Amino acid sequence: MPEDLFGAADATQEPTRPLAVRMRPTNLDDVVGQQRILGKGSPLRRLASPSSRRSLTAPSAIILFGPPGVGKTTLAYIVARQSDRAFEELSAVTSGVKDIRAVLTRAHERLVTSGQETVLFIDEVHRFSKTQQDALLPSVENRDITFIAATTENPSFSIISPLLSRSVVVKLNPLDSHDLTTLIQRALTSPHGLNNQVTATPQAIDDIIRMAGGDARKTLTILEAAAGAIPQRSTSDTDDTIPTITPDIVASVMDRATIRYDKNGDDHYDVASAFIKSMRGSDVDAALHYLARMLRAGEDPRFIARRIIIASAEEVGMAAPQILQTTVAAAQAVALVGMPEARIILSEAVIAVATAPKSNASYNAINAALADVDAGLSGPVPLHLRNAPTKLMKQWGNHEGYQYAHDAPGAIAAQQYMPDELVGREYYHPNDRGYEREIGPRLQRIREILRDGTEQNERQSRQHPQDDRHSD
Repeated sequence: MPEDLFGAADATQEPTRPLAVRMRPTNLDDVVGQQRILGKGSPLRRLASPSSRRSLTAPSAIILFGPPGVGKTTLAYIVARQSDRAFEELSAVTSGVKDIRAVLTRAHERLVTSGQETVLFIDEVHRFSKTQQDALLPSVENRDITFIAATTENPSFSIISPLLSRSVVVKLNPLDSHDLTTLIQRALTSPHGLNNQVTATPQAIDDIIRMAGGDARKTLTILEAAAGAIPQRSTSDTDDTIPTITPDIVASVMDRATIRYDKNGDDHYDVASAFIKSMRGSDVDAALHYLARMLRAGEDPRFIARRIIIASAEEVGMAAPQILQTTVAAAQAVALVGMPEARIILSEAVIAVATAPKSNASYNAINAALADVDAGLSGPVPLHLRNAPTKLMKQWGNHEGYQYAHDAPGAIAAQQYMPDELVGREYYHPNDRGYEREIGPRLQRIREILRDGTEQNERQSRQHPQDDRHSD
């Protein structure tokens, strides 16, 4: 196992390697952040112990799930190094079944001939097909290898069930500002890092952390770029002040923060969910924040527009029915205009939904009606509501007794519309917000009129039962 994997290469070569590689820790105690998953007795601690070799209690397969730059690859290296296992690495982007089988063959031979176990680390394992993942199962099952995989996508959806059931899933979180500050200070002073040759102002450090988006590798990359961008001093300059990274220098090498957003993964769904919930909760500022995150991450503006339309119907509904028209017009305008101007249209639509009075009565109404239909509560359509385009259908009683609503006072005909089995059922219950405040009293009066008509029809039916007209 080559030592340069762990940042311990020949010192003469080290300065040419990226700062993020030079600062890679070589044991679990030096790992910044992730203390939650590195505690005593944790799967990674047990696996990194030399006593874990051929131990039936140590996990034989671990899936490291988390965003980029949080230490997944580093943890795999450290486990192999501390436990004195051989290390084999494959990338799911470039490797196929043939490569997998070659590694598994070497691992088996190594185990048989020398007794040394092998850590097989597969980066971006979610990119492996089902066939490629299936090829790993026998060796994982037989413990021919210690399998460690890294993925940025939810294993529940990207890893096949047989492999997932044999693995311990360890979720890694983005590093917080305290962790990244520690990382920067360590890199500034370490002999493997910048070795006290430069320093940074507190504001510059804060800017680097903000730009990095919780990504340790990105943090060190920005720091290294900023250190290289410090203006060179003249050879005649006798000032012994250490060169300093300032906010202006950070801005010159990184003008936009890293947005953690995967359009096909959990970030996509999490941000979209927060976006919708913010509009529902009337927090216009939070809704605009999540809109901005999606736009900066390159989300399809048409997807965003569709979500806004849905929110206008589900969250606002009849409390402000004009908002649906606004959002539909916004979606059409977005399709016509495109980015970057579409951001203005989307912003207007988001503000309209977030600040409008809220009602989910329409949403609840259709769900309740569907539930009755699904439960078999349908019943025949009342005869007077049925169509009667033929003489025979008229003989059956179709359309007989129907009252044209516009001929009735207030255009409300006192007659039964519901099937007999559902008479009295009420699905729509307006609230007291926005336009629904006006709908409520009117709807109550309408239902009283319809109820009276239904009861009158029932009394007439009992007094004058219809003949069985289908016998003709």
